[in-house]
Amino acid sequence: MAEEREKNEERGHHLYKTSIKILKHSKRKKEKNEAYQLLTKAADLGNLKAMEKLAAALLFGYHIPQNITAAVALYETLAEKGSHKGQTVLGFMSSYGVGVEYNQAKALLYYTFGSLGGNLISQMILGYRYWLGINVPRNCEAALTNYKKVAKFIADKLGKYDDMPVEKMRLMERSENMSYNNVFLDWDVQQYYKFLAKRGDTQIQVIYKDEIIITLSLLLLQKAFYYFLKAAKAGNANGMAFLGKMFLEGSVAVIQSNATAFKYFTMAAEKIHRTFYNRGYFTFQNYTVAFKYFEDAAEKGLADAQLQLGIMYHSGTGVKKDYKLAFKYFYAASQNGQPIAVYYLGQMYAAGTGVFRSCQNAVELYRSVCELGSWSEKFLTAYFAYQAGDTDSSLVQYAFLAEMGYEVAQSNSAYILESEKVKILREDHKYPLALLLWKRAAAQGNAFARVKTGDYHFYGYGTKKNYATAAFYYSLAANHQNAQAMFNLAYMYEHGLGIPKDIYLARMWYAVAAKTNPDASIPVFLATLKLEVTVLLRGMKFFKIITQWKQSELDSILGPHWDLLAAAIIVILLLLLIRNRYN
Repeated sequence: MAEEREKNEERGHHLYKTSIKILKHSKRKKEKNEAYQLLTKAADLGNLKAMEKLAAALLFGYHIPQNITAAVALYETLAEKGSHKGQTVLGFMSSYGVGVEYNQAKALLYYTFGSLGGNLISQMILGYRYWLGINVPRNCEAALTNYKKVAKFIADKLGKYDDMPVEKMRLMERSENMSYNNVFLDWDVQQYYKFLAKRGDTQIQVIYKDEIIITLSLLLLQKAFYYFLKAAKAGNANGMAFLGKMFLEGSVAVIQSNATAFKYFTMAAEKIHRTFYNRGYFTFQNYTVAFKYFEDAAEKGLADAQLQLGIMYHSGTGVKKDYKLAFKYFYAASQNGQPIAVYYLGQMYAAGTGVFRSCQNAVELYRSVCELGSWSEKFLTAYFAYQAGDTDSSLVQYAFLAEMGYEVAQSNSAYILESEKVKILREDHKYPLALLLWKRAAAQGNAFARVKTGDYHFYGYGTKKNYATAAFYYSLAANHQNAQAMFNLAYMYEHGLGIPKDIYLARMWYAVAAKTNPDASIPVFLATLKLEVTVLLRGMKFFKIITQWKQSELDSILGPHWDLLAAAIIVILLLLLIRNRYN
């Protein structure tokens, strides 16, 4: 019996390794299908890694049709066997009611077990929940403990690999500005896929195909140039190399320049050379010489050099230890987009080294580092699933990221839930869940999410109507220069919905809305016209007689929207007057 079990374990391990090798190196769909057949056999033999890989594919719809029921069965088996990955995903599914009963208490329990098992995603989710007090008492120190563990792991990875960040695309903006056929990939997104595929990411390799024909436009090339320039300024050697390539070849976005291309190629080479020199590769370590190189480069604003100077002052390597100077260089590097510098700043705020201790600052800094983890690549697979029309797969991936605290994922998940294409959730659960996600995004400062949260409370979507709450969220968004929120707030002041009626404030917010966004000019003109006509009529003597009736009686006679009808009639009369004058 023991011999047979041992043989099954060896066979399962062999099948798992073979399937992973095929997924990593093969591009044909047929070979991928064969790989998943081997993975299924390995899972049947009890191989935990195979079960985890297969369960993720079934849940997120990677390479095979999405099957939530089968995924739940596998994850429950994994959780029983002590798999922290299984516990984490069951926590996520319980939190959203995907495939299992919606149960926040059970979700928290699963996350706790996953965190104790060392699962970084569970730790990140708990950090986010303690930070904002989601189903747990708000506790900054507990959030700090969890985020610190994850941030340390990510910082160590960033120190070894010079990865490019993943773009987090907002679906609302893409749908409003989409002017290209969905068959074609955005060039900058395709470059991310190519970069990740070459690095060995099996999920990305399946989607990325070298033979895809890309139609490039001036807009997309300029966008790519922006991202590569941003990466280069942050000290990313890949960004520098890509810029060199763009200037070498030339395009409608950048003028061909051998000199500029040489400059960026040289910067990339020097960046790699400095890193190797500081680590003592190819030469004896000489901190004095390294310090001189870093100091010269830091004065020119190179983020990586500023980081290295910060590290040297922080640890006292080659120079006298000086936490204030270390903080200065870490801060400068972080402002130039250096993520490891952000991690060091988090450390200093967490320990109170060189600065006053601040749990809040430390959490926010650590959190920004945590969001650079490899799991952020789901933004790409989720986006492409959405573009391909696989709404449920896209939703589950975005929702998983949303649970980890990514604001963009929270907004995207809520946006998808408002569509009629979602099949994996009950109809009566969609709006309440969308409201929950909009609220979480709103809590992170997203003005559009604040408007949406206000809308849900104004119209009673997924909750009871509450004009006071709606006005509160509109006010928050209006303070962030959102014209729609300003318009809505003006309407509520005009009619006294949830807030005291105030014609003067209504006029002010209408005017500010038009000034903030020119697109609001026509709606504001019509709303203001209606407001002024109503005020004028109510001020006239003959209208005072009519207004002896109660407002409710007037509404019952002429209808609840008589003021809108009056405004429409006035607009029609004005148009007729203008037409007659023109004739």
